[in-house]
Amino acid sequence: MGRLSDKTMRRLLWLLLALALFFLGSAFYIPAKAMLAQELLRQSWAETVASRGHINKPWPWADTWPVARLIVPGQDVDQIVLQGDMGNSLAFAPGESTQSYMGKDHGAIMISGHRDTHFHFLKYTRPGELVELQRSNGMIFHYRVTGSQVIDTSSGDITVPPTGNWLILVTCYPFDTIHTGGNLRYVVSAEAVPNHNDRTLPI
Repeated sequence: MGRLSDKTMRRLLWLLLALALFFLGSAFYIPAKAMLAQELLRQSWAETVASRGHINKPWPWADTWPVARLIVPGQDVDQIVLQGDMGNSLAFAPGESTQSYMGKDHGAIMISGHRDTHFHFLKYTRPGELVELQRSNGMIFHYRVTGSQVIDTSSGDITVPPTGNWLILVTCYPFDTIHTGGNLRYVVSAEAVPNHNDRTLPI
């Protein structure tokens, strides 16, 4: 087998360089998109709160809109949450399940996010940590993390306690894996802190 010509070698090197840049760009594409989307969503959220809950889409063709603001002071987390927890929402931000319900005496709000972007912080969340959720009327509600668990959705559903008001944060598991999909979910439960839903949060 003969030696490759200099011209062929140069072409191979350019090809390898192009492939390297492609994979490098792909690795940063999702986090970059997530960060850019959050900036646009913050503007939309400010308009939503100012209008006391009027729907303000972050871009004209969006099929979702901001419904909450999630804050974890101990981890410097401050994220806008979209309506719906399907793929079209989660590509840009955490999404609130359409099955969330909060009654006077009992209910649960469930929010999902991708483990490699917005909800990677759940890996470091511990019992006792404070979580805040601002609604579109400007009010902010406090929750205290009670624990976490890994659930196999192929053999069971994500459940909430039968009493109390809860915030349930969900992401795929395990963290830091190169594999996508799977049935495992990492679920963090936080219970509402009584008498702490009486202040507004600056935008």
